[in-house]
Amino acid sequence: MSQIDLMPSDDLIQSAGRTRAAVVDDFARSELFDRTFREGMELVEETAAYLDGDGRRESKLLSRTTALAYAGESMKLTTRLMQIASWLLVQRAVREGDMTATAACEARYRLAGRKIETEPTHPELPIALIEYLVRAEKLYDRVLHLDRRMYLDAPEEEAVNPVQSQLDRLAAAFRH
Repeated sequence: MSQIDLMPSDDLIQSAGRTRAAVVDDFARSELFDRTFREGMELVEETAAYLDGDGRRESKLLSRTTALAYAGESMKLTTRLMQIASWLLVQRAVREGDMTATAACEARYRLAGRKIETEPTHPELPIALIEYLVRAEKLYDRVLHLDRRMYLDAPEEEAVNPVQSQLDRLAAAFRH
């Protein structure tokens, strides 16, 4: 009797990859993507204008301690927005044919889970900065949800059941 390989076959892995790529490609061409992309890029532009304009003026009026908190929060905000924008730009690259959906499935293009902040925000920070922080976190959570649904959760109707596939392979091996 021959040894039975219990690892998933290359065909199954490639099939799952094609399924995932189809989900990515469908999303990149969807109205949901259009709205999310537009919202993300508008938030990036609004935030940049605030930080370079009113935010800069407001930060000069803050106490030293609050100004340090402002600097830290504005760096977090900028980083978060760049993560969102990068993810959205990958999806747009798929839509425009500059990147394959299969390439977009690579782990390096995924969003990292977000660490929930337990420290309260400094009470004297400008309300506008806090509002941008809240908007960015909400958008990040939505984009993270999309990322997980598209790249990690297999579509139920097309999911490859690894246990069933191994049972099928065992049954086929013993039939011969």
